[in-house]
Amino acid sequence: MTRPLSTSVVTSVLLLGTVSLVRATTQEIPPYIKQCHEGDPKAVECITAALHHLRPYLAKGIPEIEMPSVEPFRMDELSLSLTTGPNGYKVTLRDLDIYGASNFTVSDLKLGQDGAPFVAHIRIPELKINARYTSSGVLIILPASGQGNFHSTLGDIIATVQGTISSQQRAGREYLHLDTLAIDLNIKTVHMLVKKVFNNNRILTEATNLFLRENGHEVLKAMMPQLRQKLSDVFQGIANQLLTHVSTDVLLVPAKA
Repeated sequence: MTRPLSTSVVTSVLLLGTVSLVRATTQEIPPYIKQCHEGDPKAVECITAALHHLRPYLAKGIPEIEMPSVEPFRMDELSLSLTTGPNGYKVTLRDLDIYGASNFTVSDLKLGQDGAPFVAHIRIPELKINARYTSSGVLIILPASGQGNFHSTLGDIIATVQGTISSQQRAGREYLHLDTLAIDLNIKTVHMLVKKVFNNNRILTEATNLFLRENGHEVLKAMMPQLRQKLSDVFQGIANQLLTHVSTDVLLVPAKA
């Protein structure tokens, strides 16, 4: 049976999908680990402080545990249909580099107990997105097929993160697995633009950027289902890859008898 604080610690670390963990065979606690104490009545405060302690290490990456930097983290592709009809305006974004994920603040945390999901609210001041842009169809009254660069700045973000975990025994030690992870985003400000598109046709470029400027939130709304799913998949995969290298007892200072 999983110890309550063990589950709480790992659950909260999984909120970001990236956790800096020491291998079970290592005795010295590395600098990127801020331990909590088993049975601590202020577990939420300790876990929040431990997550904030991780921020510079998440930004740089931790080679010794094969954890890459999250600045940026990459997504493969988003495909959007922005207008309807046989010549609807369609956009594909590829090789998205997203910056700013390590600059977070955990504003609220509820720990999962007895199989209930954990829930956290995380504030991120800004995310910047750079991607390769391909479009087809008609925008307003202009043919708008082309390729170029896409840039976006998303500001004042609140991420709601929810997930469930299970525990398993391996070689006499307890390990955890992130079974589900869901990320929802509430984004206050949106700025999008394209560059070097349509063979640098000024009229088409200005028309596209006018559309993105006036309809940024609608474009983001079209992106959101794929964006949520891809973010959840990326961070769940990272978390579970790392959890295979650590047992829960490594993260905790044992309670005194």
